Amino acid sequence: MSEERYLTFALGKGRLAQKTLALFEEIGITCEEMKDKDTRKLIFVNEELKLRFFLAKSPDVPTYVEYGAADIGVVGKDTILEENRNVYEVLDLGFGKCRMCVCGPESARELLKHHERIRVASKYPHIAKEYFYDKKHQTVDIIKLNGSVELGPLVELSDVIVDIVETGGTLKENGLDVLEEICPLSARMIVNPVSMQMEAERIKSLVLAIRKKLAEKQS
Repeated sequence: MSEERYLTFALGKGRLAQKTLALFEEIGITCEEMKDKDTRKLIFVNEELKLRFFLAKSPDVPTYVEYGAADIGVVGKDTILEENRNVYEVLDLGFGKCRMCVCGPESARELLKHHERIRVASKYPHIAKEYFYDKKHQTVDIIKLNGSVELGPLVELSDVIVDIVETGGTLKENGLDVLEEICPLSARMIVNPVSMQMEAERIKSLVLAIRKKLAEKQS
C-alpha cells in the first residue's frame, strides 16, 4: 500500500489515552492538535507522519479496529476479552495494571469450592460466563450491572461479583474479598487483521520501537 495512506489509531478515552500518547511521544510520535484541551475536534492528524488519532469509549475501540475504521487500537485487556472482536493483540503496554477477579463475602468461598449454582453480578458478563462455564464448569446465573457492582452481594442481588480489582480498597470497605483471580489485566495494542497484512512494515516498525522503549524503561 502507498506510504501516503494514513495509519489510524483509536485510543480509549481518559488515563489510557494520556499514557499512550506520552509513550508515543517518547518514540517520536506526536500529535499537537490533541494537546488543545478546548478543541471540539474528533479526529486529530499528524500530517508529517501520516497518522490519524481519535478517542473513543473503551468498549468501542475493538469494534472500530475489527471493522477497519482504525488500523490500531489501545485498550484494556478486560475490554478485549469482553468484546471478543476479531483483532490481533500485538503488544502488552505494561500500564493500567490490575486484575479481573471473583469477589464477594468470605461466606461465598464455600459456594465457589462446591460448584453450587450461584448468582454472579458483573459489568463483564462475557468474561464471567467464560470463566464459570468454560474454565470452572460451574453453572451460574449472570446478572449484568452497569454501576457499582460491589452493591450486588450487599443487597443480596448476587452471591459474588466479577470485577476489576486495582488496590482492593473499595472491596475491603464493603466487607468483600478477592475470592478467585481470573486473569491479570493491562493496556494492550490491537491491530486490524487486514491492516496487519497491508501495512505490515509500518505496524511492525511501530511495535518494535514501542517494545524497545518499554524494555529500556524496565532495565
